[in-house]
Amino acid sequence: MVVAKVGTSSVTDATGAIDPLKVDKLARDVAELRSTGTAVVVVTSGAIAAGLPRLGFGERRPRDIAVLQAVSAVGQGHLIGEWYRALSAVGLIGGQVLLAPHDFVDRAQYLHARQTLGLLLELGVVPVVNENDAVADDEIRFGDNDRLAALVAHLLAAELLVLLTDAPGLLTADPRVDTEASLVEEISEVDHEIEALAGGPGTERGSGGMASKLAAAKIAAWSGVRAVIADAGRPGVLTDAVAGRPGVGTVVSARPRRLPARKLWIAFAVTSSGTVVVDDGARRALTERGVSLLPAGVVAVEGVFGPDEAVSLAGPDGRVFAKGLVRYGADQLRELAGRRTSGLPDDVPEEAVHRDDLVLLP
Repeated sequence: MVVAKVGTSSVTDATGAIDPLKVDKLARDVAELRSTGTAVVVVTSGAIAAGLPRLGFGERRPRDIAVLQAVSAVGQGHLIGEWYRALSAVGLIGGQVLLAPHDFVDRAQYLHARQTLGLLLELGVVPVVNENDAVADDEIRFGDNDRLAALVAHLLAAELLVLLTDAPGLLTADPRVDTEASLVEEISEVDHEIEALAGGPGTERGSGGMASKLAAAKIAAWSGVRAVIADAGRPGVLTDAVAGRPGVGTVVSARPRRLPARKLWIAFAVTSSGTVVVDDGARRALTERGVSLLPAGVVAVEGVFGPDEAVSLAGPDGRVFAKGLVRYGADQLRELAGRRTSGLPDDVPEEAVHRDDLVLLP
């Protein structure tokens, strides 16, 4: 099973319009891989970009969320139509699936999405997935399809995530300013040094960029899924990625331990609203024994957040070592910080962050 994410620049021309020749090329790549017996799921960007010229916005992406939703609603139909046409030309049937990252945190929605995608694959259909941009305003503002593709790869327990873009992979420097920039062919762990090589969004019409690709590859790695960042224009890019041919792109190795879906969501798909500083005893208990965080171990609370929001956990040295969903709001946690369980009011949870809602970070 392969999940192939296609970036906006890989399906549009210089003006932002959908480029049928680019979509045709990618459809042929999917068909070539399917001919080897490998199931393929396509996660495609381009709805907002496809809608921009039709609503008279030219090449510049608006910032207003309501406008982006309207643009996406217009562009999505054209985008999926091009995919249906291109897949049909190579003897394949496409099936549209619109998802948002929130579908991966609710257990019922998670199972339903997996069932739907699984059935489409059993029927021989190529699922063509996109974010549900027309209603998911947070995803338009902060998200991207790279992250969504990584979550889909986890959902389906894929063997490989291929992140297709307009670059050959991660380079050691910006080739526009450094002529000696070379391809980073393999990454065993996405750390701060590797992340520093990536920049911001790659195009005006897209929401991603190399930093987004690396973040998605990191999610995939924590899911036990190998990832490849590669050039969408490379002939046979998908079959080369599956075969592991040298130079196909930047390969990010999978971690040996697969993170559960809920913890994957907490670690990578929600933004921390604050920081909870704990004492050394609490940090050791959390990292070595896998217990819940109790108010007794909290020494400081930074930021403004409500119950069930994501927070970072830091030790006395300020270094963040975990992330979790907190059961108290910031003001209440400040009031309860340092109290033993026996001294808590009867109507409040005993755990500040339950171990099921806590993820240790590298």
